[in-house]
Amino acid sequence: MTKNTQSRFGFVNFAETWNGRLAMLGFVIGLGTELLTGQAILNQIGL
Repeated sequence: MTKNTQSRFGFVNFAETWNGRLAMLGFVIGLGTELLTGQAILNQIGL
């Protein structure tokens, strides 16, 4: 059995891939709530 010694933190492909995926998910959720509520994202958080 081989042990995976590659880091999953820092500027590695694994971390950057998940960072991009989560950023896209957050963007889609933000647009969805904006469409459902009729208010801009900044208005929803009180700015």
